[in-house]
Amino acid sequence: MRSLRELLTADAFYDDVFSIDFEEEKKRGIRGVIFDIDNTLVPHGRPSDEKTRGFFASLKDIGLVYCLISNNDDQRVRPFAEDVGAYYVCKAGKPKKSGMKKALAEMEVSEPEALFVGDQLFTDILGAKRCHIRCLQVRPVDESTDPPFVAFKRMLEKLIMRS
Repeated sequence: MRSLRELLTADAFYDDVFSIDFEEEKKRGIRGVIFDIDNTLVPHGRPSDEKTRGFFASLKDIGLVYCLISNNDDQRVRPFAEDVGAYYVCKAGKPKKSGMKKALAEMEVSEPEALFVGDQLFTDILGAKRCHIRCLQVRPVDESTDPPFVAFKRMLEKLIMRS
């Protein structure tokens, strides 16, 4: 049985999604990548931008499939996903397993072939770890855009990460 510490510890930490070597991940057998949206890809609540659209085009060029997963509703997630050409799961209920499983099914990949990228311990990392999906944590794009409940969770995350 895995400890709480193991469940809340990403497999690697990066400054941002753009610094991850996805070609290397593909060589390791990764076929599909699951991404959180808010403060992983763009500041909370913001639409995709040119840099983000180019980033997803580069993933497609190297042959990876990708899915966006969010606890937000369809009104937030669908337009973003359509703009970057991604599968998506909204109202995922992270860290529940059901949203992650749905993302895997959308991409038609198994757990060992998947990679998760997110910025929060209690939703993103815990959700991926519970499903035995390798996960990478990135620094939040802009914490000042976090809603109050997320800001509170980040304070707790920082305490855990220090220990």
